[in-house]
Amino acid sequence: MPFIGFHILTFFTLLTCGAVNDIYVLDKSNDHLKYFGFTLIDTHWDDPSDADTKTNYADEIDHFSNIADMLVLKPDTNLIQRTQYFANLDLKAVLHLNELFFELKGTNSPSGSNYDLRADYQIRWRTFKHVNQAILNKDYIGAFYFGEEPTWNGITFTELNTVTELLEKDFPDIPSMLIEAYPAIGDLQVPETVDWVGFDQYFTKDPNINTEFQLNWAILKSKLSSPQQKIMVILDSHYIEWTHGDFGGIDILQMNDVANNYYELALSDKKSDWAFRLLLAQRL
Repeated sequence: MPFIGFHILTFFTLLTCGAVNDIYVLDKSNDHLKYFGFTLIDTHWDDPSDADTKTNYADEIDHFSNIADMLVLKPDTNLIQRTQYFANLDLKAVLHLNELFFELKGTNSPSGSNYDLRADYQIRWRTFKHVNQAILNKDYIGAFYFGEEPTWNGITFTELNTVTELLEKDFPDIPSMLIEAYPAIGDLQVPETVDWVGFDQYFTKDPNINTEFQLNWAILKSKLSSPQQKIMVILDSHYIEWTHGDFGGIDILQMNDVANNYYELALSDKKSDWAFRLLLAQRL
């Protein structure tokens, strides 16, 4: 199951967070793994599982992460204070730019939600750059994330390429990031200007031995269009009882094993310079 909309990738119990943190910090064989973090950290989303009213969880993941998701909804959104807050915690922002460039335009896509490139995307991009010019550099920004599961959601290669060429021209030092839904991985076309590529496939206890996951892993590698492109590992970290338990046959106490298995996958492949856990850290 791909993630629903852009909201659903999530994350870990304290036990798993601690286990992965210990591995990431102490294991010197992981030198090719440069980034480790979460999405849904600063995305205007309040975790419904706790009593607090809170939409920025950077202070819950900064002690074992160095990158985190930040949502951009409007071109005139000022991110200066938000990115500075991240920087004070030694976190770089992954700017989620899907809504800046794309809009929902019907149902003609594999997911049932078809997104098209906005007619005014250039105006929106110029406005965003003007408002946020002070922080649009590699000191604050870890990556530009665009085109939410693009093939799955009806975004064409031409549209993707248009956006990635624009990002590369304006900010060549900031990587661009593309994540596809696993059912659409066979039809994915990767622009040469994309830097980091990955796919999401959840409810898999051990991706290293799961036949379907390994097939998709091989397909993803075959889709890389440039030798400089890197694979981004999307870790399954949000336990949902009816999917993990009923569909995946995974108990919540086994999520520690799941974390280690994804870490071993990233560790085994020198082309994977990411161990990027998607989503929100639960209350610690």
